[in-house]
Amino acid sequence: MSAPVQHGGKKANESDARRTGASPTGPPSQPTPAPALSTGRKVLFRIVGALVIPSLRVVGLESALRLGGYGYSPEFFKQVRIGSEDYLVDNDKFGLRFFPPELARSPPPIRLKAVKPAGTFRIFVLGESAALGDPRPAYGAARYFQALLRERYPGTEFEVVCGAVTAINSHAVLPIARECACHQGDLWIVYMGNNEMIGPFGATTIFGSQSPPLSYVRLSLAVQRTRLGQLLMAVGRKISGGASHGPSWGGMKMFLDNQIPARDRRKEMVYRNFSRNLDDILRVGRAARVPMILSTVGVNLRDSPPFGSLPGTQLPAADQKAWEAFFTNGIRAEAEGHYEDAAGQYPKAASLDPAYAELQFRWADCLLRLTNVVAAREHFGLARDDDALPFRADSRINSLITEAGRKTEWSNLVMFDAAALFAGHSPDGIPGREAFYEHVHLNSDGNYLLAQAWAGLVEHFLPATVANRASGGWASQALCEQRLGLTDWNRYAVLEDVMRRLAEAPFTNQLNHTQRRETIRAELQSLRERMDASAAAKAQELYLDALKRQPSDHRLHENYAEFLEARGEFAGAAAEWEQVRELLPHHHVAYFQAGRLDLRLGKLPESGERLSQAVTLRPDLGEGWLELGRLHAAEAKLDVALADFERARQLMPQDARVFYFIGQALSKLNRRQEAIASFRRALQLRPNYWEARYALGEVLAFDGQGPEAHRMFEEVIRQKPDHAMAHFNLGVALWQEGRKEEALARFEECARLDPSNKLAREYVQKITARLVKP
Repeated sequence: MSAPVQHGGKKANESDARRTGASPTGPPSQPTPAPALSTGRKVLFRIVGALVIPSLRVVGLESALRLGGYGYSPEFFKQVRIGSEDYLVDNDKFGLRFFPPELARSPPPIRLKAVKPAGTFRIFVLGESAALGDPRPAYGAARYFQALLRERYPGTEFEVVCGAVTAINSHAVLPIARECACHQGDLWIVYMGNNEMIGPFGATTIFGSQSPPLSYVRLSLAVQRTRLGQLLMAVGRKISGGASHGPSWGGMKMFLDNQIPARDRRKEMVYRNFSRNLDDILRVGRAARVPMILSTVGVNLRDSPPFGSLPGTQLPAADQKAWEAFFTNGIRAEAEGHYEDAAGQYPKAASLDPAYAELQFRWADCLLRLTNVVAAREHFGLARDDDALPFRADSRINSLITEAGRKTEWSNLVMFDAAALFAGHSPDGIPGREAFYEHVHLNSDGNYLLAQAWAGLVEHFLPATVANRASGGWASQALCEQRLGLTDWNRYAVLEDVMRRLAEAPFTNQLNHTQRRETIRAELQSLRERMDASAAAKAQELYLDALKRQPSDHRLHENYAEFLEARGEFAGAAAEWEQVRELLPHHHVAYFQAGRLDLRLGKLPESGERLSQAVTLRPDLGEGWLELGRLHAAEAKLDVALADFERARQLMPQDARVFYFIGQALSKLNRRQEAIASFRRALQLRPNYWEARYALGEVLAFDGQGPEAHRMFEEVIRQKPDHAMAHFNLGVALWQEGRKEEALARFEECARLDPSNKLAREYVQKITARLVKP
């Protein structure tokens, strides 16, 4: 019987052979080896493995972080839609690359159209707080500058955009300049240099690394442009324990522990970094074909003594003793008015160690009193250069600015010497308080002087069609101030800000601290005498005229709101802040101010809405949380208020007001011991805080601690003699101590100050009856 035939047998065998690797006609063959990789391909695969794949992972993580909403935009400007138009506005997160989050500074409110309108001449001003116009940007040099240009060239719209920010330095100005290069500027003005030593990456900074190489700075800033870099920085801060100087800005006194000797090598790195940054700023402007005015920086030499002094060298014991003797003898002779003798002692001390800044300042002051102006100017300059707390641009910084301008061969760069300008307009050729509020910030006279100088230089860059339409000369300072809405009410508020600043270190350490405060007190008194009803009516007319001319100027609305609030017209002030809110819907300031005023007016729902919007826009707004806490306390939501106050405390741990309001809420909850501790903390932070002292006295009295409450009320009366209830409560304390005659005097004074106080009158009658009873 024959075997069955398998159909397709040959093909099947061949297929099986291919699957098994065997030859259909012979023994199985060996597998064919893969061709060897060339050396180039091996290198390529290693590169892919080492770089491309990790890079793809990094890109994926970066994308995930962005999609998840982590991090912040590092740009200076952000684009928003206001009404029916696109605008460029300030990005309040810009400073996070340069400062710890707890100390970050934000740009001022900015609003400019994303596409420059035809016929507009757009000018960017770059710099720090002096360029911004601190303490009130509404009256800074950039504002006077804009008013001057608008008055002289009425047919042209001049848009002056102040891109200056408090506490920054050239490391931050450079990226701002790069962005400005993309936004159709017709001119840049660069006025910077005061913060190189104390700002980010400076030699005495509190904001992070001190005097690192520029390569490190730029790598760090570049990394933080990414969300992944921001995450790594946040993790690093958390591991290292966060900010070493506390979780909030505490003013210039935070730098007290960072004094630096005059010849410290860290300063050299700062000078090199500044020079490189400045060169790059000029290069960016030139590449964008934007004309520039580069300015030196003016500072107060004559009336701003050094903030700190350190010896320049370690002297042998004998020389140190001799130095101290010469210096002490000089101070004694100076105090006695023997300036010639003092001016003979100080050079002897300087021959042993010339770098002690206070020595140079005292020597300069004596020379000036002896009318040796040239020598005095030199030593005032040395006192500034050797200041151990270098908050002022020194002579080296100004030299580097001049050198940068000289070596930049470009016809559209104009150098301007602001330091020489202020010297030339001072009585003795040494800049002082005639132009400056304190060490670097210009007063209204100084700002107008600088603005007028800038305006004169701008004429070189104006198109002929604009220049030919000039109308007369430059506007006077008085006319500019009318256009800016600057009245005595605003001047008074500015001087109050300056007075508060001078009340803290390091200003309190300066030689002429008492004299300067007395000068400002006299100015405040002079202003108060002028601020009557007639002046108020004229001021109101001025504001309304200015707003009619520039209704979209948010600074004008702010100035008018300040005036109205000072006059007690809170509803009108709130309405002006609502105008600001419409102009700057992206910014927290108008929401906060309107909410604060609504709270004062008793409009609690409206206040809550506005304040909530403010802290939503700026969750780190300690003032906003403080006002929210006050609102919730007014609504008797004390637990919610305490939570708000705690947020404020975390953001403003050195603010005495926070502890005062916490104490009030705890007192209402009958948590007396906690309230007492909170009021005590408020007084530690601000010993002259009479409101906290009075509240502490009340709680101590309720807690049965009469003698200490007695002392509190006495101190309140010393600080606030017209406080009726302090007299009343002191009377109660004295009555409980059996001191009836003294108690009677307090109750009588309370009744005199507050005739509506029935209880005080009842005590008077009761005690009088007992005293006359036989």
